[in-house]
Amino acid sequence: MQHLQYPIGNYQTQPFSEAQKNKWLQEIQFLPSDLEAAIENMDAALLAKPYRPGGWSSIQVVHHVADSHMNAYTRFKLGITENNPNIKPYLEQEWALLHDVNTVPINISITLLYALHTRLHKFLVSLTTAQWQRTIVHPQHGKQLTLWHLLGLYAWHGKHHTAHVLLVKNG
Repeated sequence: MQHLQYPIGNYQTQPFSEAQKNKWLQEIQFLPSDLEAAIENMDAALLAKPYRPGGWSSIQVVHHVADSHMNAYTRFKLGITENNPNIKPYLEQEWALLHDVNTVPINISITLLYALHTRLHKFLVSLTTAQWQRTIVHPQHGKQLTLWHLLGLYAWHGKHHTAHVLLVKNG
């Protein structure tokens, strides 16, 4: 079950390096096209199939990635413009059950991700080495996190959920 829940493994933070930063920034930049390629040629039945027992459908996954990365964009901006701000957590399991997830076509969230990631990537490449060490506070986890940690986390997050879709697509 662990392989189905975490097909690429758990997120592992990495020490700062220009090479790692560039890798993660590239993953952020290309997530929309990677996710779009993952859902390509999937019919409605396959899109509605969960990637594991008790897991989300590919429809829910795509909408979740859009929801999550909209929050990520805001978190990064808060981390740059405010001093160690508390971020607002959200109940992603509840969001995945909302009406729009089951009624809005997933291509809308794919389109949103293209626009969002264009802005996010453009913003993130402008950050200095010192700015990557700025922090936010995640009150739900009681932790202070660097923007560097968030970059890696959201790069991983996109690949993680793309892998969920591919689990369904590739059977």
